[in-house]
Amino acid sequence: MDLAYRFALRHTVLVLRLLFWTALAPATWGSTYLVTTELLPPDRPLLAATSRALPAGLLLLALAPARPRGVWWGRAAVLGTLNIGGFFALLFVAAYRLPGGVAALVGAVQPLVVAALAPRLTGERPARTVLVAGVVGLFGVALLVLRPDASLDPVGLLAAFGGALSMALGILLTKRWAAPVPPLTLTAWQLLAGGALLLPLALLVEGAPPAMSAQNLAGYGYLTIIGTALAYVLWFRGLRALPTSRVAALGLFSPFVATFLGWLVLDQSLAVGQLVGAGLVVAALVLAQVKMRRRARAGGGDLPPARGVGETVETSTPTLTQKDAATPRHR
Repeated sequence: MDLAYRFALRHTVLVLRLLFWTALAPATWGSTYLVTTELLPPDRPLLAATSRALPAGLLLLALAPARPRGVWWGRAAVLGTLNIGGFFALLFVAAYRLPGGVAALVGAVQPLVVAALAPRLTGERPARTVLVAGVVGLFGVALLVLRPDASLDPVGLLAAFGGALSMALGILLTKRWAAPVPPLTLTAWQLLAGGALLLPLALLVEGAPPAMSAQNLAGYGYLTIIGTALAYVLWFRGLRALPTSRVAALGLFSPFVATFLGWLVLDQSLAVGQLVGAGLVVAALVLAQVKMRRRARAGGGDLPPARGVGETVETSTPTLTQKDAATPRHR
């Protein structure tokens, strides 16, 4: 086994490991519907969104204390709005006005939106396999979650498309701006910015929070620590090291896991069409990564450096100086 082959093999293993950890984020988000319906108080979507963002942001900032410097005050606010605050708000509007299947289907266009905008915003040109995977995944999600009697509400559809566009832009700008801090800190900034946007909106629309039961607190605790803090750190860590369109394609895991948990925990039945849809989603997820694996075997291409892929996420970082802010660190 020559040196080049061993390097390529090691590179492939490291990239697949990073893909696995990144995919855990949308897989975890797929459990949100189950936790929300079974553990949280009803009719409080903005409270749920705010309770996910603010406590998670404070927790991560305590683990990785650093404050933005210079342009990063504005950039953190923009990313927090696109990835967290605006996205959560539009997501819940869509969830209230559309059947879950329609909302999930519209959200599944996000990988295609990212692929379409990536050349202009990040300079990346998605491989043909990624575009094909996006279309296959969209059909798969349609079979998986869409029902024949689904109704279409114009406001709900606009909110669903707006949510998909918001997070797609957030993904691309996160990649383009390349924050000079670890993913832990960047995630904290975005969660706090998004939570600050959601808090007054939640109080204005829904009023003061109701009394919480132990079950409610357990649900909020899971969404805060696992479904938000951990999931978004893994997501932004993968986004930093991997091609943008391939990370966006991993979002197809979310409706797949949501449907699987509905069958496993809530005893929901699965029709033949849904099983076919699940198979198409899995095929799309694999197809979106094919070119990456081929390039890894060739020892080049769009892979991240081995050192940046395999390293762990830092848990703390000092306050940035202006010199640090002006010189992004490559991980």
